[in-house]
Amino acid sequence: MYQKIIEYSEALDEKSRARRRDFHKYPETAWFEMRTSAIIAKTLDELGYEVLTGRQVCLEEARIGVPSAEELMEHAGRALEQGAPCDYLTEEIKQGFTGVIGILRCGEGPVVALRFDIDALGLVEDENPDHRPYKEGFSSKNHGMMHACGHDAHATIGLGTAEVLMKIKDQLHGTVKLIFQPGEEGAKGARPIVAHGHLDDVDYFVGTHIAPSKGPDDGDVTPGTYGSLATSKYDVYFHGQAAHAGGFPENGRSAIVAAANAVINLTAIPRHSDGITRVNVGTICGGTGRNVIPDEAMIRIEVRGETTEINQYMDEQAQRICRAAADMTGCECELVMMGGSESQHSDEDFLYHIADVVKEHLPRLSVSSVANALNWGSEDISLMMNRVQAHGGKATYMRSVTDMASAQHTTAFDFDEKVLVDAIETFSVIVYDLMGKQQ
Repeated sequence: MYQKIIEYSEALDEKSRARRRDFHKYPETAWFEMRTSAIIAKTLDELGYEVLTGRQVCLEEARIGVPSAEELMEHAGRALEQGAPCDYLTEEIKQGFTGVIGILRCGEGPVVALRFDIDALGLVEDENPDHRPYKEGFSSKNHGMMHACGHDAHATIGLGTAEVLMKIKDQLHGTVKLIFQPGEEGAKGARPIVAHGHLDDVDYFVGTHIAPSKGPDDGDVTPGTYGSLATSKYDVYFHGQAAHAGGFPENGRSAIVAAANAVINLTAIPRHSDGITRVNVGTICGGTGRNVIPDEAMIRIEVRGETTEINQYMDEQAQRICRAAADMTGCECELVMMGGSESQHSDEDFLYHIADVVKEHLPRLSVSSVANALNWGSEDISLMMNRVQAHGGKATYMRSVTDMASAQHTTAFDFDEKVLVDAIETFSVIVYDLMGKQQ
């Protein structure tokens, strides 16, 4: 059966490359993944999966950072113009309830969940003639949105895995959940899926991220990662009182001064002796004119910590400073949470088992010399992993290693599409190992 899985996966090479390029051409950022979700739902439905969309996927009250109704409506129109299958572009998806879950029920047995994030970044893609997506005609058509982290690959890998698993379903025992998650960038999308309860019955959970190859020791597959920084992300609004800056300055309360005090003092948060911390102010804006004391200002901030507890310390300090900065200038402060995640670790016994499975059954692929790699980024897959582990299940977050033309989160990002079939094989073999031969 393992050889069949390899054959089924390799037969998807051309289709997967075309599918990835389609996703790359029409990128969609958090809660706008409407075309992407509709295509995924249609594909899974036609394959024979039980398909969940809209409010079936995301719990409404757990969503954060959702765009305005006007923005969602505008993008829904664009999604239709760009080929979203109208029968699957539901009203709930148009309202920003993006993301899809495909379920394959194969009788009694373990529940295995695989996670694939699908959102893009807010970047303008490079138009250099040497940039392959531009040169070959599949660079972003949505200005200010770009798949610069590889989530176009992840969505493609998920659909390819879905095809392989459907071909071997008669050999499986248990339930497969394929979770196509919106809004990973900014750590928004996992929270409402977890809150809906989709991870509560999962015995085994596996995710992956394409990662750059830094040498032969990296191999093709890193079976596990640990150390993702917990994070909290806020938009902070300062509300003051406008006044004529020359005539009656005593009547004003400067929101910009409040914001500036917050920026300076956020960088002064004492670091924590128990582990790494991060703080950043990424945006500051406010005011209307040179001679008007500004009544509104806004900053976008994030804090991070090596553990969930350390991040909570940073979070509390940041909130205290923002409120104090407003208070000392007679302003009011409003903090709106825009994203957040916890720290994570992969279960070592599970990841080393996966390493053995890959070595034994996928001889074309090599396992990284460091099977459990350090990850200093932040990833809301941690919320899913922690929920599974809290209920006694096993979880791992892998790396699918590939060559890259430019670093992730840059405008010239691209990757070697060979990784698509590599990852489809890896996921499919893992599922068969958990649900097939041992049952």
